[in-house]
This record gives sequence, structure tokens and C-alpha cells, in this order.
Amino acid sequence: MNRLFFSCLLLFPCICYAQRQSAPQIERGVSRDLASFRKHLIKDIKYKLGFNVPADRNATILASEAISFSLQSNKYPIQIDFKGEKAQLGKLQINGRVCNIRYENEHILLDAALLQQGANNVQIEFIAGSAALNRNSDYLYTLFVPDRARTVFPCFDQPDLKAIFELKLEIPGTWNVIANAALKDSLVVDGRKTYSFAPSDKISTYLFSFAAGKFNSLTKMAGKYKTQFLYRETDQTKVKLSIDSIFAAHTDAVNFLASWTNVPYPFQKLGFVAIPDFQFGGMEHVGAVQYKSSTLFLDEGATRDQFNGRANLISHETAHMWFGDLVGISWFNDVWMKEVFANFMADKVMENLTGKESFNLKFLTDHFPAAYSIDRTLGANPIRQDLDNLNQAGSLYGNIIYHKAPIVMRQLERLMGKENFQSGVREYLKKYAYSNASWPDLISILNKHSKVDLLNWNTVWVNETGRPIFDYSVSYTGEKIKAMNISQRPEYGAKKVWPEIFELSLVYPDYIKRLNVNISGETLNLKEVAGLPKPLFVVFNSGGSGYGVWPLDMQMLPALYTIKSHVMRASVYVSLYENMLNGRSIKPAVLLDLFSDGLVKEKEELNLKLLTGYVCSLFWGYTSPEDRGKMSARLEAQLWSALERQVSPNNKKLLLKAYQDIFINRDAYQKLAYIWKLQQAPAGIKLTEDDYTALAFSLSLRKYADSNILAQQLERINNPDRRKRFEFIVPAVSSDPKVRDDFFVSLAERRNRGKESNVVSALYYLHHPLRQEQSVKYLKKSLEMLEEIQETGDIFFPQSWLQASFSSYQSREAMNIVSDFLLAHPDYNPKLKAKILQAVDPLFRVQKLLY
Repeated sequence: MNRLFFSCLLLFPCICYAQRQSAPQIERGVSRDLASFRKHLIKDIKYKLGFNVPADRNATILASEAISFSLQSNKYPIQIDFKGEKAQLGKLQINGRVCNIRYENEHILLDAALLQQGANNVQIEFIAGSAALNRNSDYLYTLFVPDRARTVFPCFDQPDLKAIFELKLEIPGTWNVIANAALKDSLVVDGRKTYSFAPSDKISTYLFSFAAGKFNSLTKMAGKYKTQFLYRETDQTKVKLSIDSIFAAHTDAVNFLASWTNVPYPFQKLGFVAIPDFQFGGMEHVGAVQYKSSTLFLDEGATRDQFNGRANLISHETAHMWFGDLVGISWFNDVWMKEVFANFMADKVMENLTGKESFNLKFLTDHFPAAYSIDRTLGANPIRQDLDNLNQAGSLYGNIIYHKAPIVMRQLERLMGKENFQSGVREYLKKYAYSNASWPDLISILNKHSKVDLLNWNTVWVNETGRPIFDYSVSYTGEKIKAMNISQRPEYGAKKVWPEIFELSLVYPDYIKRLNVNISGETLNLKEVAGLPKPLFVVFNSGGSGYGVWPLDMQMLPALYTIKSHVMRASVYVSLYENMLNGRSIKPAVLLDLFSDGLVKEKEELNLKLLTGYVCSLFWGYTSPEDRGKMSARLEAQLWSALERQVSPNNKKLLLKAYQDIFINRDAYQKLAYIWKLQQAPAGIKLTEDDYTALAFSLSLRKYADSNILAQQLERINNPDRRKRFEFIVPAVSSDPKVRDDFFVSLAERRNRGKESNVVSALYYLHHPLRQEQSVKYLKKSLEMLEEIQETGDIFFPQSWLQASFSSYQSREAMNIVSDFLLAHPDYNPKLKAKILQAVDPLFRVQKLLY
């Protein structure tokens, strides 16, 4: 790539600042203009923060802070971000002078006359905001990504103004605590504990964190690092089986990443906390990583996919210590950079632990279906998106940055070569350590290590949306291939070409001929196949690393389950499903029959998980209610027969879960009710408390349900956090429409949406296909609430809210509600509109496929 281009791009903000004639506008959120202005004025930031946390979750948290920083110029007022009420702000001192507080549009304005070039100190007494403190009855935890630190305390809340934090917490004496830095000292007075922490490493505001409450505290070694772990899990079987594995996974991840990057673990402290019903899988706070408790603590009933998921999650969050924490992003339009590297490096850790074949299969099944679920829609977003204000940063998150981006990064590594790619990444980490960088900064470095011009590659893969649809033609002379031509076109939108490398396999009776195909134009004459024998069939993307909708040779279908390669079979499963959704080659009913036949034949667990997921999706999403009624008994019988005939316990469990998901008939209900009542799983299967809870909910949705099931299941749950979760979801599963109505109405109150993961689970049951005749009336209000959901919720909540509400509907009534809403709001927030279009894609697609 042109070096001058990048030099000009990187100098541009400095030129803009030098020409500046006025201070930034005072507007809500953190605008890019404000962020750029402050970046070039402010440095050497330190926060000294104190919070007095009462035991009562509803009581006020009194707080104080001292912010020290250096100013390049005091020509203009300085804005400090605080999203709260002016009444929360008490005494303000600027460089030792007490002054009146000027508060406008979520900002405290510091008078330029009171500031000075060089060192400044601002002291503020305030009442802490609670929005991002996640206060529960006996614990709390901070979660500030992407711009929510400002909802709790005044700060410069932008990622490229890294700072050192010094924290003091006063909490109830029975609570434990974890924070970014090491504990300096503690004091107990009158049943209250005061914890003082050492100065932290230099981190962004969204990475500042602490958790405090009635947690168990454990300290062990993770490799050579003394590591603190807080948790609330009470099931001692889970604790005993999980603790060593959790620490071992951290050790493996830290050691691999230090070796691959040639950078030792870059921070003073390693620590983590397991949080019940956490909003995300994890969050990469330096020294205080947060995880969803249910992902970490597993028992004998866990599947291989769950064990892999735990190891992958730990590797992902650990990778962030280098990618996102050590080298931060300059602005949240590049949030995908830290997430892609966390996923990409987590996958490398898994490859190192499991081997290449297992890694390739996991990479395929983890990333491609999830990426396609968004990229096939009219609401698809590019990997790198525009962002004018951080108050919209949450809308950037989703499957594209978490799943398409790792696929694209793997393509980039293949284009550059592994050694060149690694050398470029190491140079990037060394150059920007403890600072911030942008995508142009990274790709300019990678381009120096690449023989391929990355500019065109970057445009189509990173800056644009969508995926290619491939076609081919082949001609023969006798039993020999004469010619094969491959073509690509966009699934939608303007003409463009995706340069990529994929594997094509020619399958013969006793061998397979594999070819690497490198396509960089609209068409390609694959000369390597000319003169080869005519194959039984051709498999496109047989290695599973190519991205797009691949052509199907229908001659392979009779032999599908005899293909020996797990990766090749999985790739075919994905291609079949994506072609079905595009109305190409195979219809939903035919594909459902094909996949149902494979339930007993597919022995590989990850592939069977893929198949059972597709079977459930086809049954509920792409089969009409009338046809579901006609074929449900046969599908139930196929699933149960496969369960009995499969040997692997994990495979049996996957099939039982699928059976539990799709059953309709009374015989199936009685079979599952017997399992639940006696807590006696089918032979070879281990079911946990969580499994029986899910089964109780599933049974309660059916018209044959025993009204006492939910009450009885509640009595079986001992863990207080899991009891609260169950009690929250129960009204959404109730057989009484009035109870469900009241539950939905209650979600309009922000306080009732506090546990977002519980809300999403409840919405799944509220909008279950068996309840949609009554629940369709909630859809309009669900759309009307979306802007508030985005404003008040965490980063994944708008997408999860929409997916749980809309993704399983088929009716024209539901489609019309969406269409009418979009027509009535022509100027709707474009990023939220894209989220809507992503979520309703199955609803609109099914109209073409079935009706």
C-alpha cells in the first residue's frame, strides 16, 4: 500500500487541530470532534477515585475523585464527560480554587481561565451513577464498555486518553473485591472494609473496573502469575471439576500469546471474576477479567462443545491483554480490531491445544454460520464502520466483527504467509505498546511485510458488506475434464470482486483430488483440472476456509454421510443451508429430510451440533404450521431413534436437546415429562440442574403441560442466583396470557431489564412459535422501545432484544408490523434500522420460500 497515503491519513487530525478556531460543540455523548480536540491537548492523566458502597443496593454511593492531567494549551474550556444529573455533582475545585459547576449536555465545563498550560488538578465530590454499576442485593460489578464510565464518574471517556487509576473502596465487611491493580492495604472499622489499591497500569476508561460483594475468593498460580479468582457458584461438584481447568486454560493462553507475540504478559496483575447472568461471555478488564459464571463452571454433563467454549472464551479474553489493552484502539470505529485479534488469537491457542483438523472444524462451525446470519441480510454492516459519537458505539458490535472478521483475518494471513503476518503483528505491538492505534496504522505495517497489495483487499473485505455467490461450469471430453470455469458475483448490491483462496475437491471412488483455488477476478478458468478424470462429484470449499455461497454438485447427496473428512462434511452442511435460504438447488422440506436422515449417521459431535441446529431451524422457521403438524411425529421418532443408536454421550445429549426443542405430540410430551419428574435421563446421558430447568420450561410451553411443573422445578434449585433467574423467566412461560401480558408491559421499566441475559431468555419463551398467535401483538411495542433499549442497555442488548423477539416469526402479520414501522420512520437511526433488518431477515425470507 502507498506509504504516503498512510502518512497523510495519520497527520490529518494534527492539521485539523492546528487550524482550529473554536472549542468543540457541547453535545451529548462524546463526539469524534471532541475526542480529537482533547487527544491533542491532554496527556498524563491520573484518576484518584473513592467510592463508599453501602450494603443496600438502592442507597446512594458517595464518591470523590481527583483528576490530574497536563494541558498543551488553556485557550479553550475543557469538557469532562458525565452522563447524569447536575444534582449528583457536589464540590468542584480546579487547581485549588472552588468554583461553580457548569453542566451542559452530559459535560462538566472547566473554565479556561482556571486552567493552565502544563499540570492541572481537578477535584470533584459527587454521587456515583448506578447505570453501569450492576448493583445486586449482595454484589456489584462495573461494566463501562464502550462509553459508560461517564455514567458513574466524571472522566475523559474516550479510548485513546489512557490513564492511571488509583482506587479506594469502602464496602461491607463481609464482601470481597477485585480491581485492576494489586491491593495496597485494607482497613476494617465498624464492620466496614476500606480497600486501597496500587496505581493501575495505563488503561482506557472503559477498561477501569472493580467487582465487590459476597464472592468466594481464591488465589492460585496461573503459570508464574499469582492470580485472584472471585466466584459465587455454590455447586461444589462444579467447583471441584472446574477450578483447575479454569486456571490451566489461563496458563495455556498466557504462555501461547507471550510466545507468539514475543511480548511477555504486559500488566502487573492477572485476575478474574465469575458473575452470574453476566451480560456478555466475558470482558477484558486488566487484572479483573469478567466472565459469565455458567460458562466457566461445568460438570460431568458438559459436552465437548461446552469445554471448547470455555477454553475459547478464556483464550479470547486473555488475548485482549495484548490486543485492545496493551495496544488500544484510537476510536471505537476500530472496535473490530481488538475483537478480531482476540478471536483470531483464541483460535490459534485452540489450534495449538487440539491440533489442526479439530481446529479447522471448530473454526468453521463457530464462525461461518454466525457471520453468514448477518452478511446475507439487507442490514449487513461492513467490518469497519463509521462512528461520529461514542453514544452510538454499542451499535457496532455483532456477528460481523466477532465472526466475519476472524475469517477475513485468516484469509489475510494466508495471502501474506504466516511468518510475514506474525512479523507484522509483532512490529505493531512493539510500536504501539501502552498506546493506541487504528486500522490504517496496522495495515500500513502489514503492507510492509506483504508481497500482495492490501489496498484492494482491504476495500472489499473490511470496508464493504456482503459475500460472493459462486457458480461454475464444467465440460467433458469422454471421461476427462475438458474445462472448468468458476465465476463470482455479489449476493446483492453493486458489482465487486472478492479476492480469496479456497479449496476445491474432486471426489473419486477411491481417492480425493484437492486443489487450492486463488480467485482474484470475476471469472477463473481452472486450468489445473483439464485432463483429469471425470469425478463422482465436486465439492467447493471442501477445506472450509472460503467465504461465500458455494455451488452444489447434487450428485454428492447420496454419498454425503460417507465423506470421511469432518471438515468437508461440515462445509457441505453449511453450503446446503445457505443455498436453501437463497432459493438455490434445494428446498427447505427436502433439506430437512436430508439432515434428519443424517442424525444417526453423523458421529462427529461438532457436526451433529450443526445438523441438529439446522433441523430445529428448518422445522420452526421454514416449515409451515400445517406441515409441522403433519411431519412432527416422524421427526420426533427420527430424533429419538438417533438418540438411542448414537454411542457418544455428548451426541445423545445433543439429540435429546433437539427432541426437547421440536416436540409437539402428546407421546413425546409424556416421555419428556417422565424424564423430568423422575430426574432420570435416558441411558448414557448425564443431565444437570440447568438441563432439568430448561426441560421444565420446554414442557410448560406445550398445551399438555402440568401447571405445577414450574413451581416444582423452583423447589429443586438451591443456588440463590439461579433461583432469581428462574423466577424472572417464569411469567414469560406462563400458560396465562394475562400473566405474559403483564410481564411484557413490565419490560418498559428500565429497572426490570437490569439482568439483560435473563430478559433475552424470557423473550425467547414469550415469542416461541407455539405462542406467536398471542405474542405477535408485542412486536410493535418491541420496535418502539428499541431506541431506549439502545440508550440504556449494554452493547449486545439491542441486537439480542430484536433477535429474541423477531427471528422465529413466519406470519405476514408480523412482516407487516415491521414494514409499517420502517415506513413510518423514514429517518430512523440507520444503525438501529440495520439491526432490525438483520433480525427480521428470516421473517421476510420465509415469505419467498414458503408462501
